[in-house]
Amino acid sequence: MALYLLYESASGYSLFLANGLDEIGQNTDAVRSSVADLNRFGKVVQLTAFHPFESSLDALNQCNSVSEGLMTDELRSFLELNLPKVKEGKKTKFSLAVAEPKLGSHIFEVTKIPCQSNEFVLELLRGVRLHFERFIKDLKPGDLEKAQLGLGHSYSRAKVKFNVNRVDNMVIQAIFLLDTLDKDINSFSMRVREWYSWHFPELVKIVNDNYLYAKLAKFIDDKAKLSEDKIPELTDILGDEDRAKEVVEAAKASMGQDLSPIDLINVQQFAQRVMDLSEYRKKLYEYLVTKMNDIAPNLASLIGEVVGARLISHAGSLTNLAKCPSSTLQILGAEKALFRALKTRGNTPKYGLIFHSSFIGRASARNKGRMARYLANKCSIASRIDCFADRGTTIFGEKLREQVEERLDFYDKGVAPRKNIDVMKAAIESTQNKDFDMETEAPAVPSAKKSKKKKSKSEAAEDAEPMAEDKPTVAPNGDALEDAKSGKKKKKEKRKLEQEQAVENSNGLNGADAEQDGNAKKKKKKKSKDEDGEDVQPASDIKKKKKKSKSEDDE
Repeated sequence: MALYLLYESASGYSLFLANGLDEIGQNTDAVRSSVADLNRFGKVVQLTAFHPFESSLDALNQCNSVSEGLMTDELRSFLELNLPKVKEGKKTKFSLAVAEPKLGSHIFEVTKIPCQSNEFVLELLRGVRLHFERFIKDLKPGDLEKAQLGLGHSYSRAKVKFNVNRVDNMVIQAIFLLDTLDKDINSFSMRVREWYSWHFPELVKIVNDNYLYAKLAKFIDDKAKLSEDKIPELTDILGDEDRAKEVVEAAKASMGQDLSPIDLINVQQFAQRVMDLSEYRKKLYEYLVTKMNDIAPNLASLIGEVVGARLISHAGSLTNLAKCPSSTLQILGAEKALFRALKTRGNTPKYGLIFHSSFIGRASARNKGRMARYLANKCSIASRIDCFADRGTTIFGEKLREQVEERLDFYDKGVAPRKNIDVMKAAIESTQNKDFDMETEAPAVPSAKKSKKKKSKSEAAEDAEPMAEDKPTVAPNGDALEDAKSGKKKKKEKRKLEQEQAVENSNGLNGADAEQDGNAKKKKKKKSKDEDGEDVQPASDIKKKKKKSKSEDDE
């Protein structure tokens, strides 16, 4: 049996014929020894066909399909053109050796070409890969390496499929920078207060905010020049006219020492730097909020952007956080306390970074541990939805937040919360409704003919089933299967009614006029019963009518 080798290179598809396999046998060790020697290997394996790729994009598409185990149209035409034809009902006298078993099974399903993939085949293909440049005569030295390098880069870029807007590394860097900025702004603001207090010590007691203090230090400069004319400007900075007057009066009776103009200039420059850092910190916080809404919207809506970002940064990534169980998430950030408690056999910590959430602070002292456990459970669910969901939505996070609020009320007031399954069903329905609304808004307005058809269908349905309006509507938690079942039942009832009418018409033609009147009365009664919604039994009715007609004929 002839053995053909399919080799997928960076430059194109190639087909080799392996001869003299009876001498070597199906022995992988013998093939390994002959692969290194081109003279021996060249006698066994010979090139029969080569199909180059048209472009780098074509090469990438072919490489992607081969890696996924799919046969493209180009590969199918190449194989059917260069391999012997497969006849139905007859055994093939050849087989195709491939490196990927999935690709071989797909080729066999589509073209009925027998394929094989084993260690022996892989050794032969290794030899083909080693001496491929010698088999193709038109290849220049270095062309194959360039093709392999370009295809490798493009394949790697295409294989790493990620959304640029959902890179959690940016959140990790932003929260680290936010924490360091908070520390730096705090220390720099203290330095401004100490420095300017030598000149104007009373200002510290009047203004407590660091940003406002730096702004005032830059604006006032020399306290001796501060007069009542600057009260409106001070009011704009402080937002309070009384405090502005208090600053002016304190400057008049200040006990601070005078500073030289150079020292005041340095204080002003440093205060400006602190102001710039504070403004940058606000912008960074806004950036963190937007990134968290893109990456983990449910976690952000449940526990807040800053706490959610701290959890992601501590876990290493959103995927790692999603893999953590809720018990691990609960004490994330309190590892030292945990291991200390395990070592000393003391009480383990109840919460870690999750303590910064407002829910833990609102809970009473004896319910803080319970609340932390419940909140960690909901955070675990939210992080998994954010990590593995295709579309970002805040509906689940909002529903989970409502559950946490209900749990707080349950601990404080004893109000029973909703069940988790009911809340999740409501969240799924709201997401489906949102997707449906988006789909209906996207297409254009349908034509007048379609609207007329829809109107006629709706009118016919109303005529056929007048009691449909009185029936109770499907519960919001119901599935789409219930709607399908109700539609099938309606169709069956219509068919039964049509069958009954046909049978009654035939009986009315065969019977007498008096019997027709009686039958008409019976029909009216049956119709009224059908309209009242009672179950119809067409088979039994038909049998009774047949018996009556027979007895009437005998009379």
